[in-house]
Order: sequence, then structure tokens, then C-alpha cells
Amino acid sequence: MQKQERAIFKTNSTIFFISSFFFPRGIRQDVFDLYSFVRVADDYVDQVPADADGFYCLRRMWDETITNPHYQTSRDETDSTDVRVIKNMIRVARKHHFDLSWIDAFMVSMQSDLVYKEYQTIDETLHYIHGSAEVVGLMMANIMGLTPEAAEASKLQGRALQTINFIRDIHEDNHLGRQYFPAEELQQFNLPNLTRQTAHRQPQDFNSFMHFQLDRYDTWQAEAYTGYKYIPRRLRIALQTSTDMYNWTAQQIRKNPMLIYDKKIKPSTTRVIWTALTNYI
Repeated sequence: MQKQERAIFKTNSTIFFISSFFFPRGIRQDVFDLYSFVRVADDYVDQVPADADGFYCLRRMWDETITNPHYQTSRDETDSTDVRVIKNMIRVARKHHFDLSWIDAFMVSMQSDLVYKEYQTIDETLHYIHGSAEVVGLMMANIMGLTPEAAEASKLQGRALQTINFIRDIHEDNHLGRQYFPAEELQQFNLPNLTRQTAHRQPQDFNSFMHFQLDRYDTWQAEAYTGYKYIPRRLRIALQTSTDMYNWTAQQIRKNPMLIYDKKIKPSTTRVIWTALTNYI
């Protein structure tokens, strides 16, 4: 496993980073290579302030190299981080026959974080989620060698986990000037926004809104579970550990939604490891 890919993954996704060690070695390396590209692209748009120039440079490089069938993906010590992760993504995409429209959709959603700050309807939010998470679920399904029957559940798995990210990161997204939850749903609960001030001024409305979103997560996660029958047990361990930890996060927020304004709710490394070992045994 390459140190640079490991560092990129570990810094940005503790739960899935630890869980991924329970994939077989060959799959694990492909997962790390995939996420090195995903996380670098996401980091450009999530910086404060966002590094728009860095993201657009990465996207131009991707567009130029993916159309070259002779582009070599062997890594070199002199490669920049962008070149390295592009090589990683091309290698994995070729090996596992990714639909290139998935990667295009991902880049469109990342770019939208530089442009759009609010979504009006659930359809608009779901369009963003498709590119930011559902297509990653489809890529993971290909890496794991799942049959086409698993595709819909794989998309729903990505959608469910992204929903918890949105819920958990409300306070952080406020600082970034972003609002992923549909404006029409905030209006449904009489909330002008999701700031700490509004939540404390309207606690009943805020808690009802949060439980509505958590119930939606539960529904999507339950639908995603229907696809686990397509995943060999040896490959389910890492995914089950990740979803167990996201379920744990959802439970903590459901107990006290106001917690999201005080800290980033995430399980300890010990909890993740213990859960992974329990699933393994």
C-alpha cells in the first residue's frame, strides 16, 4: 500500500479508512487508490477559502488524460499529488470497467460546491448526492466484483451515508455557506435556516426537522441492506463496519440533535476497530 494514498485516505475518512483494512489486500489497494482521487478533489472545494483554481486544474488534467488510451498509469516519485491521484483513478477505472459517466457526475457535484450554495427541492439535493456519493457506491460495487443486481442497493448505500454526512456536518457547512437540505423542507418545519441561533430559538421545529432527516436515512439504509445478499461475506465486513458506525452516529444525533453544534460526532478509533473485529469474528 502506497504511503501517500494511505495518508490522504486516513486524514479525510477515519471510519472507512479503518474499515477498509478488512478488505482482502488486492481490493484494499484499489479502494485506497479510488479514495485518493475522491478525497483530493473534495479537499479542493472544502478548503476555506475553496481552492477553485486547484480543482479546475485537476479537472482539466482528468479530462485531458482520460481520453488518451495510451496514458501510462505507472507512478513516479516526481509526480505531483494531482498527477498521482489521476493515475490511480485511471488505473482503477480501467481495471474495474467503470462507466466514465460516473466520474463525470462526481466532478460535476464537486464543482457545484464552488457555485451552488443552496438547494430548493429534494430532487436538486438528490442530483447532487448522485454525483457525490451514489456513483462512488457504484464504483465500489465494481471493485468488489458484484453482479449488476447489486447496483441499485450500492447507489442507495452511498446516498444513505451521504445523508448522515449532511446531518452531522450542518454546523461546518454553515461556515462554508452551504445548505444541502432542500429549502422547501426547511419551510415545512418553519425554519429560516439551520444556524445554531435558529435551532436554539426554535428547538421543537429543529428537532422535528432532524428526526425527519434521520428517518429518511433509516429508510434508505434499510433499502441498501437488501443488496448485502449480493456481497460475499468476506467483503461485507468492511462495509458492515462502516454502516454500523454511521448508524451509531445517527443514534447519537437522534438522542440530542443540538450536539451537532458543539462537536463533530464520530466514533472513536477504538470503537471502529472493535466493531470491525466483531464483524470479522
